[in-house]
Amino acid sequence: MAVITKFVVVRNGVELDREFLVRKEAEAYDKMLDAAETLAAYIKEAGLEIGLDGKAIDDISVFLAKNGPEVTRILKGLKPHVSPAPATGEEKKDEAPAGTAKKKTPAAKAAPKGK
Repeated sequence: MAVITKFVVVRNGVELDREFLVRKEAEAYDKMLDAAETLAAYIKEAGLEIGLDGKAIDDISVFLAKNGPEVTRILKGLKPHVSPAPATGEEKKDEAPAGTAKKKTPAAKAAPKGK
């Protein structure tokens, strides 16, 4: 008999449908949901007259939270790394041509984080 550990996210006493095999992924998902909840509350309390219902605001908040690094780059005035729908036949300027691999240098590796 095999024993499999699964992690689920529980919010407001309700188990969510997603299951994770790695605790770190479950915690990251929970953190993303926290950010989405905060964003949704911020948008709803802003008093904007945009005519969106609560579900639409929640969906937008989850999208923004899932794509946090890209949203942050955009808010800083930078172009996002990944465009939502690249046109067919176009290559990204930052990508190496097909068949060539970029070589990582020791300086490119991130330093370990201290606690």
